[in-house]
Amino acid sequence: MKLNKLSLNDQKLFNQYLDFVPRELAAFSFANIFIWRKLYDIKWIVIQKSLCVFFYDAIGCFMYLPPLASKFQPEVIQQAFAIMDKTNKNRDVSRIENIQQDQLDGYRSLGYVCRQKYPDYLCLRSDLTLLKGNKFKSQRAAYNYFVKHYDHAWRSLRPLDKTDCLSLFAGWVKQRKEQCQDDVYCGMLDDNHKIIKDVLATYKQLNLEGIVVRVDKKIKAFSFGYRLNLDTFCILYEITDLTIKGLAQFIFRQFSQELKAYKYINIMDDSGIENLRKTKLSYRPERLIPAYIATRND
Repeated sequence: MKLNKLSLNDQKLFNQYLDFVPRELAAFSFANIFIWRKLYDIKWIVIQKSLCVFFYDAIGCFMYLPPLASKFQPEVIQQAFAIMDKTNKNRDVSRIENIQQDQLDGYRSLGYVCRQKYPDYLCLRSDLTLLKGNKFKSQRAAYNYFVKHYDHAWRSLRPLDKTDCLSLFAGWVKQRKEQCQDDVYCGMLDDNHKIIKDVLATYKQLNLEGIVVRVDKKIKAFSFGYRLNLDTFCILYEITDLTIKGLAQFIFRQFSQELKAYKYINIMDDSGIENLRKTKLSYRPERLIPAYIATRND
């Protein structure tokens, strides 16, 4: 079987197959798949009317998503594992990630071992825009502090903002690393630097939406994401100057206010980082969307 290398020209085809499944996890988006191409060699193939997406790196090969199709097909899963096994010397590396709750029983009935990975955090947009009540007291106070103390303005993010955004991102990485004692997290920061440079170069083609915040006429924060489904928008990145109190709360609230077409905001997973988990939980998500990884029971 010949696999195809992922390109921007595949977006229409991918969206056709993504429409076959109820998209709850942020991973079920062409933009979310495409952004990883700086870290992985991404390839795909259609097997029996099922789109299969494979990620390759120095360790081996795995499926970023379960096969995308109008119905669950056990034989396609078997063929997908056979493709992964051709690359993976260690069969344990062969796996299917980001399985949603509605397909979990199907994998388990076939004997696959399914374990939970980090869930996505799904928030009500109305909660993020209003910040009402005692549960959002700290966010509201930080937002008000920023509005009161800083000369600021915001507008939609444009591709021409790429240079300023990358400069801000580099400063943000430096600020994070100065506070960081975790080598794994620091490695993730470096990986994201590669990713975001590519994402901003393909911002328009990936149909991303975002805003920038200027403080004293300089871009000090930006945030962007993508439409996941009719009800949900995913925030892919939010980057701010960490020295400016309340800026993070301001851009999060302002961006949420602009996304009037959506009921929910998916703020992605926490990658197992405790501080990130606490921050996401502080916004009182409506629910956590579970994600699973399927491996064989050898």
